[in-house]
Amino acid sequence: MNKLTLFLSAFVIITNVEAQKFDIKDFNEKAKIAEWLVNYDLAAWWSTDSLLTKNQSKIEKLGKEWFCFQDSTNTWHSVYGKYEDGFYDQVFHFVIKSSSDVKESTEILDQPFLSNHAEALNIALKESKEVRDSSGLRYNNYIRQNERGNFDVYILPAFQPDGTAVYGGEFIYEITPENIIVKDKSYYQGQFRGFKTNPPREIWLNYRELEKPSLGSVFFAWYYKPYFTKIFIDNKETSTTPFQDGDIWTWIHVEKDLNKD
Repeated sequence: MNKLTLFLSAFVIITNVEAQKFDIKDFNEKAKIAEWLVNYDLAAWWSTDSLLTKNQSKIEKLGKEWFCFQDSTNTWHSVYGKYEDGFYDQVFHFVIKSSSDVKESTEILDQPFLSNHAEALNIALKESKEVRDSSGLRYNNYIRQNERGNFDVYILPAFQPDGTAVYGGEFIYEITPENIIVKDKSYYQGQFRGFKTNPPREIWLNYRELEKPSLGSVFFAWYYKPYFTKIFIDNKETSTTPFQDGDIWTWIHVEKDLNKD
């Protein structure tokens, strides 16, 4: 994973962006979440590869309520099972340190921990179901418990089987352990758009109706940066792109010349 460099307002590579026209604090928060989402995605991908080598009869017992989490040492784990009638039946638990170091664990995780994550996932999936089902797309789910004890759930379009990278909708909820949605930061443009990743080329994400980048657009640009030569998030008054300088990735934000013909 490449290092993410978040800039300060005086950082030299910010080009033509006046402080009052770009919310740097908001963007940095989203960029930090996007980096976590990409790491979550890697952990899920690597553990799924291990899962598929397991006994098929056990795999058939699994429900949709699987998830990843980090322990106190920031080591990634994934747990697979089925939530039914208030009980999470844990079937598999993996500890993930790298693509080549994924080990199955015999540790049985705490039942409230499992059940609370599963319930929050199910609430988010139910809340977003109408748009997701009508789109015909595949999605990935991400979840973590925040400092308030609530669950942040993110549902974003997955990398589609035909090699299409999709944007235009993101479902983001904060859900209490009592199963109440206290924040809904979802955004849907009314349609999904996408780009085939082959051949690599420069692409622009059309978010010109928004003043600043959405979390979904920041995640898209960060996740798919290896697949395209350039990815620009095109907002109302600014454009944003990840930029590589040697082994370091950073972000460039450019103010548009709105008076230009």
